[in-house]
Order: sequence, then C-alpha cells, then structure tokens
Amino acid sequence: MTWNDMQPLLWQATWETAWMVGLATLATVLLGLPLGLLLASTRRGGLLQNAGVNKLVGTVVNVGRSLPFVILIVAIIPFTRWVTGTTLGWQAATVPLAVGAIPFFARLVETAVADVDGGLVEAVQAMGGSAWTVVRKALLPEALPALVSALTTTVIALVGYSAMAGTVGGGGLGTLAINYGYMRFETTFMWVIAAELVVLVTLVQLAGEGLARGLDHKRPATASRWTLHRTVPTQTSAAPKAAETPAPEPELTGSAQR
Repeated sequence: MTWNDMQPLLWQATWETAWMVGLATLATVLLGLPLGLLLASTRRGGLLQNAGVNKLVGTVVNVGRSLPFVILIVAIIPFTRWVTGTTLGWQAATVPLAVGAIPFFARLVETAVADVDGGLVEAVQAMGGSAWTVVRKALLPEALPALVSALTTTVIALVGYSAMAGTVGGGGLGTLAINYGYMRFETTFMWVIAAELVVLVTLVQLAGEGLARGLDHKRPATASRWTLHRTVPTQTSAAPKAAETPAPEPELTGSAQR
C-alpha cells in the first residue's frame, strides 16, 4: 500500500479518534469531577464526612475501574445501543470510553483534592464559608494543577482505549490497524498508525505538563530566578596595615660592648 492510499484512510481515522477521545473526555470531566469531589468530601476527616456514602460511592468506582475495557465494551452493549442507536462506529465506542474513564478520573480527582492543605479549608470555614464555598474558593483552585495532570493522564488512557475499541469495530485508528495492519498483513501501515499514536500521546503529555506548570502558583516565578543575583561584597579601600613597631634593640652587656 502506497502513501497515497494510506493518507485518506489515516485522515478519516484520525478525526474519528479525535471525536471519540474529545467527547469521552468531556463526559468524563462533567461526571468524574463531581464524583471525585464527593469521594474526597465524604471520606474520614473530609468536608462532608459520611462513611456510608463514601463506602457506597467507592464501591461503585472500584467496580468500574476493575473491569477490563474489552469486557466493558461487550457488557454495556444494551446501554450503548440505547444511547447511540448502534453498537458500531466511533459514536458507539464513545459510550464505553466515557464509562470506563469516569471512575478512573474520579479516583485521581479524589487524590488531588485530598492533598489540599487542611488549614486553608479551616480558614474558609472559620470565615463562615459554606461547603460549596470551600470547594469553589479553596479546594478547586488549590488542586487545579494536580487536576490538570490527572486529566492529562486520563486523556492518554482514552487514546489507548480508543485504539483497543477498534477490535470490536469501534472506528478510528484502532479499526484501521485491525482491518489493514492485521487482517491484510500491511505491516508498514501498522507501524505508521503506531507512530501516529505515539505522536498524539506525546503532544497531549507536553500540553498537559505545560498547562499544569503554568497554573501552579506555588512555583517560584521564572523572572525572580534570573533577576536575583548573589551580591559579592567589594573592598572599597584597602584595609589599614598593622603598624609595624620595630623590635627594641637588645642592650649590650659589658662583654658584648668590648
């Protein structure tokens, strides 16, 4: 297969993968973020400490995380058909992608929010702030760099899941790799698809790391590291030398005088 034959197929499959990952990421943030906040708030010592709710939500999240993605795709086929009207193509693959990523992202959100300094939360509460005020004014702003890093990790996982969805006709680069690279023994085409996935993951990682660094207000400003210089004291005047007093001449004794 020549490059002219590969190019239109790659272009179409790349757009399908982008749509899958993009829509699944949107659903993951909208549902996984509140779920993670609920886990962090209801844990022991949390903002809304409630052992029963935390255990129930944690069990649901653990079950969702424990299912392998290929099994998850098959297990929720009726739900996928109800949502999209089909079980094939990138539209159908978006549903299990989101279902699999939501509990994964929720745990990452829980960890990020739990690392926020408790003293800041207590300060907002002492000023009469409600639970929603604490979340909005303290937890989310302080945990924002960690949340961006968590979302970056989730998006990278979604890219891998989207390729895995190609094994059951999910569309995108995964289906292209199965249909041409595996079924038709187009090894070169397979390596081209693998290289494109590596590039996509690298771009997502670099973008996420850069955004997280930019949002981290705890890091010292770059300008200060360059403008602060160590001041070396200079000697303006020579130190006065110690006065040299001539040693007294020894007195000559009588024998020495002769």
